[in-house]
Amino acid sequence: MADGAAIAWSENEIGELTAKVAALKASMSRVIIGQEDVIDSLIICLLAGGHALVEGVPGLGKTLLVKSLSQATELDFHRVQFTPDLMPSDIVGTEILEEDHATRKREFRFQQGPVFTQVLLADEINRAPPKTQSALLEAMQERSVTFAGQTHKLPRPFFVLATQNPIEQAGTYPLPEAQLDRFLLRIDVVYPTEEEEIRMVSATTHAGLKDAEPVMDVATLLRLQQLVRDIEIGDHLVAYATRLVRATRPALTTVPAVKKHIGWGAGPRAGQALVLASKARALMHGRLAVTREDIAEMLLPVLAHRVLRNFEAEADGIAIADILQALREHIRPD
Repeated sequence: MADGAAIAWSENEIGELTAKVAALKASMSRVIIGQEDVIDSLIICLLAGGHALVEGVPGLGKTLLVKSLSQATELDFHRVQFTPDLMPSDIVGTEILEEDHATRKREFRFQQGPVFTQVLLADEINRAPPKTQSALLEAMQERSVTFAGQTHKLPRPFFVLATQNPIEQAGTYPLPEAQLDRFLLRIDVVYPTEEEEIRMVSATTHAGLKDAEPVMDVATLLRLQQLVRDIEIGDHLVAYATRLVRATRPALTTVPAVKKHIGWGAGPRAGQALVLASKARALMHGRLAVTREDIAEMLLPVLAHRVLRNFEAEADGIAIADILQALREHIRPD
């Protein structure tokens, strides 16, 4: 730990906090069958204080994943089902006219929307048009909502988990790039293995499906988020993460796959996200310092939604994962 961090954190407290992280993963794993990498990524996102974009076809348990997280952390939870007719006021809230029965005086009162919670599940976010999607922008970035000139602070912690179906699915709208950049990680939920699917079918067709056991309170989570910020990372690894991000920009890169297949690279926020997510991964694995492996493992979920393929890459079916793999092999730390 850094010198300032050594004063703030005792060895006992660090041990207790890391044990809570392990308990959180175990609690969620009792509800979610398989998907270990997805659970890890979701917890990393929570520890880093960022938002998660969870993508996968319907029926893979994305909603259950988010619900189990809120149960295990004892956080307030609201769910919004995004539809083509959903309005921004349905998310952030609106003003209503109230009358005092004693004085007969009328005045407007702001009625909070579902965004005023600690865990917000924006279910199938890409089924709503961009105007409604953008209603989350200020909330996600500033942790506040401005309505009629008044700023309303959101609870702490505030964590948006948005699920979306692949764009190829009918009736979906691509998320605006500005909103995509607000998500710390994009987490892909894939089909389970045959063994996992058999266990899933068996578990969900019996009575009494269990909830996740509460193992972490809000104060502990906020303390963990502070600890993540104090995780050590060497200057050479910060430079490595920055070079990886800069190498996604076609005008600057020396990576042939990027020059050929990327139309728009990642901005500076991606570098911040890569370092922060790497710190959270280090803590989750019981380490108090970031390694090169942490940065390499977080590269895809951090950059997958921030790097846009060009027409040639889409026409040839070149996946973002393949391009980022080439990037990782080409750019080496000092």
